[in-house]
Amino acid sequence: MKIVNSIKELKAYLAEEKRNNKQVGFVPTMGALHDGHLSLVKCCVENNDVCVVSIFVNPTQFNDKHDLETYPRTLEKDCSLLEPVGCDYVFAPSVEEMYPEPDTRVFDFGLVSAVMEGARRPGHFNGVAQIVSKLFYAVEPDNAYFGEKDFQQIAVIRAMVEQLNIPVNIVACPILREEDGLAMSSRNVRLTPEQRQKAPLIARTLKESTTFAPEKSVQEVIDFVINTINADPVMRVEYYEIVDGYTLKSIQNWSDTTYPIGCITVYCGEVRLIDNMKY
Repeated sequence: MKIVNSIKELKAYLAEEKRNNKQVGFVPTMGALHDGHLSLVKCCVENNDVCVVSIFVNPTQFNDKHDLETYPRTLEKDCSLLEPVGCDYVFAPSVEEMYPEPDTRVFDFGLVSAVMEGARRPGHFNGVAQIVSKLFYAVEPDNAYFGEKDFQQIAVIRAMVEQLNIPVNIVACPILREEDGLAMSSRNVRLTPEQRQKAPLIARTLKESTTFAPEKSVQEVIDFVINTINADPVMRVEYYEIVDGYTLKSIQNWSDTTYPIGCITVYCGEVRLIDNMKY
């Protein structure tokens, strides 16, 4: 496994791989890797000849300076996890390498980037589009792998790929959960022991709501989820919306879509956790 810090060096290695007709798969990450990330890497390794993983905490997608500063950075540990699962190249650039000058591009993806996370984290998805497009230009992968925990982000990246006409296949991989149901996330390490004990309430409530969803109205299901989670003093729902999984438009009735997805963001103490569930 090679660790590469410059775009030029990475391009040289991958050009050689492509000359040998190797198919390149790519997993972009911000590091602090866990089993959820590793499941993406394993999928990438299984389905491609070459696996590239990027580790880069992207400043342009953080609208909260404190969140950027406290985001865990564990490069050495990350690399020790990647080698055994078959990663070939780790791309770990500096901020200066990725942004030699400010990226002033402003994207418009319409509704998919304006609702939910987009409404509450201004500029977040623009920053995501900036860095993922830069990474795609650097790696030029055949396939790129993203976790469904970031459901809205995948919709934004698909829109970006279409808009910029980038020839890459976007592969969405299922959410990986802890044994108690909590969606795996790099932010979980910031939970106190008490908060970590409480956090699985999110997934448990979502799952319970799917059992009576068809009989209850969409609004009744939303109210149940929000009220159940907010009843715990450690937890505060920022939003819970049930949307069409293709357009991300909020639905009023179950008949509005064939692909309803419930998307939630919850503050557990000061830690912001996201999850989603298919209905």
